[in-house]
Amino acid sequence: MKRLQYDRYGGPEVMRLAEFEPPRPVQDEVLVRVRAAAANALDWKMRNGEMKLMTGRSFPRAMGHDFAGVVEAVGAGVTRLKAGDAVLGLARFRQAGAFAGMVTAPEAAVVLKPVDLSYEQAAALPTVGVTAYQATAELRPGQAVFVNGCLGGVGRAAVQFARARGASVAGSCRNPATDEARALGVEPVVGFGFDPAALAERFDLVFDTPGTLPFAVSRTLLKPGGTIVDIVPTPAKMIRSALPGPFRAMMGWPTTADLEEMARTLRLPIARTVPLADAIPALTELEREQRPKGGKLVIAMDEG
Repeated sequence: MKRLQYDRYGGPEVMRLAEFEPPRPVQDEVLVRVRAAAANALDWKMRNGEMKLMTGRSFPRAMGHDFAGVVEAVGAGVTRLKAGDAVLGLARFRQAGAFAGMVTAPEAAVVLKPVDLSYEQAAALPTVGVTAYQATAELRPGQAVFVNGCLGGVGRAAVQFARARGASVAGSCRNPATDEARALGVEPVVGFGFDPAALAERFDLVFDTPGTLPFAVSRTLLKPGGTIVDIVPTPAKMIRSALPGPFRAMMGWPTTADLEEMARTLRLPIARTVPLADAIPALTELEREQRPKGGKLVIAMDEG
């Protein structure tokens, strides 16, 4: 069985397809035969070594976190899922491994796939969906949110969740895509590099999905008592987050309840689907362009 892996931290050139032996699931794990997996910026940030303080220096390392497929086997302590279940979920953060024919994952991070979702559609949801769901969890009807990067994966999910919670949504995107953002219910829509003065003190939540909005700009947009959420943590941002004030750096963390709710309600577009054999050039292109092309990149596995 094949998987996408790397033998040292580095750029796209370190990725390779290799044979591997799927591990048996331990006490709280399920083994899933992957039907589809989806790419996130997290995947290449880990491979680049940006998170090596958390991931360590043990190689080879597998790639990919988001997947959908069919449960092949379960560990002795698993009670909620069984072999044959169609599921979606996330691989363990440090181990990864979704870009493969099979992957093991903790039962808590795997839920039943809604019957109205294809495996490709289901695989596109977990990381961006959980992150957006948790970042917008405190929004209330009548409040307002500004989503920086509203057409990225997390941004699109945040727009859906915010509107479902009764909040109004404004946001930023690349200027050629403003009509697409308005079609999602974002208004007003501004380009990157906008003047924040025109939107001063209008938002209860400023959600910076790419982590590029200067703190001074976020403060200008924020209402008194509002919150700034950044999901691209750096050491400096973590220090700011620990200090008193409106800024909060976070990473989405999968829980069964959040995954189940997200799977019921969130739907995201897919820009491109490629087989595992073509995953390396597709991931390389996505990483180098650093911009969405209308949806997620999904890797489809051989069903055999």
